[in-house]
Amino acid sequence: CRQLFRSPSMPSSVIRPILKRLERRPPDADTPSPVKPKRRRSVAGTPGKDTEPVGGGDAGGGGSFCHQEIENLLANDHRELIGDFSKAYLLQTVEGKHQDLKYISPEMMVAVLTGQFSSLIESCVIVDCRYPYEYEGGHIKGAVNLPLEQDAEEFLLKKPIVPFDASKRVIVIFHCEFSSERGPRMCRFVREKDRACNEYPQLHYPELYVLKGGYREFFPQYQSHCEPQDYRPMHHADFKEDLRRFRLKSR
Repeated sequence: CRQLFRSPSMPSSVIRPILKRLERRPPDADTPSPVKPKRRRSVAGTPGKDTEPVGGGDAGGGGSFCHQEIENLLANDHRELIGDFSKAYLLQTVEGKHQDLKYISPEMMVAVLTGQFSSLIESCVIVDCRYPYEYEGGHIKGAVNLPLEQDAEEFLLKKPIVPFDASKRVIVIFHCEFSSERGPRMCRFVREKDRACNEYPQLHYPELYVLKGGYREFFPQYQSHCEPQDYRPMHHADFKEDLRRFRLKSR
């Protein structure tokens, strides 16, 4: 209970076959079958031949979840609980660099952006932890730029976002250029501050995620979900002074 998060997420190969089995279940399939069908196993983070990406790729492709499928998935899946232990994590997670954090793929991010979970998510806050010159050079639509810890504390915790519908969720997704250092560090900071201002295990934001691969991986696949449709790296030759200044501020 002292850890910010619990053990690493289940591999990405687990959830999608569950959904496909739900789709194929006959109406009288409430009784478990005595014989378990074999499933092709895949390397963590790499879908097998019998899996397909959520959302079917860019903006509005096939393979989207319907409300009943999501409810069935949550009812039948044994995933870890969110930070306040009230329910399971909603979004399918993948393995990432930091085993204590929950990572989602770019495909899952697009599923959220295109409203495939709108019946269960009231508000999704995308926190872009890159420096302002990176953000201005191109970012995910709707993302808020919070490069410094005091920025995140001011935006998220001074006046916490509370859902109007108590049955829906508020989720926060962090990322930076590669989601290697800045995004994960900010995710941990918000959880730590959130714990400090609440009576355990209550939290303002119990469901936190990190976008695997960051903007660097998201942009080439889903440029239509970015504005402007461009990518400015942290080590851009024209912004060396800005980089130096913000690195000093973030220490």
